[in-house]
Amino acid sequence: MVNKRILLISNSLVHGGGYLDHCADEIFDFLGKIKSVLFVPYALKNRDKYEQTAAERFKKMGIILSSIHRKKNPIKAVLLAESIFIGGGNTFRLLSELYKNKLLSSIRKRVNSGIPFIGSSAGSNVACPTIKTTNDMPIIQPQSFKALNLVPFQINPHYIDSDPKSKHMGETRETRIKEFLEENKTSVLGLREGSWLRVEGKNIKLKGTGGAKLFERQKDPKECSNSTNLNFLLK
Repeated sequence: MVNKRILLISNSLVHGGGYLDHCADEIFDFLGKIKSVLFVPYALKNRDKYEQTAAERFKKMGIILSSIHRKKNPIKAVLLAESIFIGGGNTFRLLSELYKNKLLSSIRKRVNSGIPFIGSSAGSNVACPTIKTTNDMPIIQPQSFKALNLVPFQINPHYIDSDPKSKHMGETRETRIKEFLEENKTSVLGLREGSWLRVEGKNIKLKGTGGAKLFERQKDPKECSNSTNLNFLLK
């Protein structure tokens, strides 16, 4: 059985740093000897500019990045890719474009065959069974909320803890995730900024600086640090 290799990053930018600077060493280590990545920029409207930003960052790591939006045959590009990186932006727009280009099954097939997959923010959202735990506004209606299902749990990227001193009366992130669990059984990992998940086969490592918070149906939320064993989430 081929081990899946997946890197799911909460955010692309950390205050005071450049694009993917905070996790560049992890990406470089994760890709290993692989020196080319197929970039999926569908989450942003200006794909040319997004490609330039990502290409410049990967070039610093000695990795050649090419964008799928320039390919005449996107499905073929996925089937030939050494690795795949889906960037952040609006999750609804991203998933809509993946459906329009009929890429869900081909990406899933390649990742299940063992090629490295990297997702950041919205790119991490679409790695889940659905996009129901995204923070984004539904600016466009995708064909379905069903996503790549590369991991069997949900992620809420950019997770923010409630501020007990805040006078804001709207729903907190925790409230919204608990509402999701009233209607769905799938566990949700609130991945704070500066954190990421590295999946290798049956193992998950929570890395970075922010940690995470695990939400399960009819259970109290559980704080997760880098030492927390999350392998059970893959079962």
